[in-house]
Amino acid sequence: MEEYLVPTGYGEDEFTEKKSRFIGRVWCVETEAEALEKIQEMKSKYYDATHNCWAYIIRDGAARFSDDGEPGGTAGNPMMQVLQKENLYNIVCVVTRYFGGILLGAGGLVRAYTKGAKIAIDAAGKSMKRVWSVLYLPCPYNFYERIKLETEAFGGIIRDTQFGAEVELEILVAREQTQAFLDKITDMTAGTVEALQTAEEYRAFPVGQSKEAL
Repeated sequence: MEEYLVPTGYGEDEFTEKKSRFIGRVWCVETEAEALEKIQEMKSKYYDATHNCWAYIIRDGAARFSDDGEPGGTAGNPMMQVLQKENLYNIVCVVTRYFGGILLGAGGLVRAYTKGAKIAIDAAGKSMKRVWSVLYLPCPYNFYERIKLETEAFGGIIRDTQFGAEVELEILVAREQTQAFLDKITDMTAGTVEALQTAEEYRAFPVGQSKEAL
């Protein structure tokens, strides 16, 4: 199973450029039909907007965009380039514009729609979809902080923490990193701490920040 980035969830943000209001929105979708449904929903909900430009990329599927009445190449394609630059899949982005009466020119439009897509992605966050090894790792309190740091260093996630006679952790590590992580824990604790792999999961989790108790 391949690993790839998807939006963590719904993201929305907006800005004003020369009195034109731009609202960027992104969603995580699984199919082209879902993407088209979101686009139509925005067109119906914001029917009074001057433009509802869009772009989407479906993993192993279609990648399409539309300028929705803006001059050719000034909206949909710049949005698509942002999605591609961010390495995101299963994503649909709609940037809604309410015209403020001042023309932006081709360059201004490209910059505005590029920004609209980027701020929406930033609001949504990114998640990595991959195969994760689920590890049960009990440890003495004196190793707890060091194991947290090593988990982060390996791009892992502490999903659950229980405090009792010792700390019991449920940790997710990318499958290809699992053995190296286990070896590191063994070396770091001189073999006094052992982790047990309990399962594997193919799913998305947020990246780029430390996550606990997801």
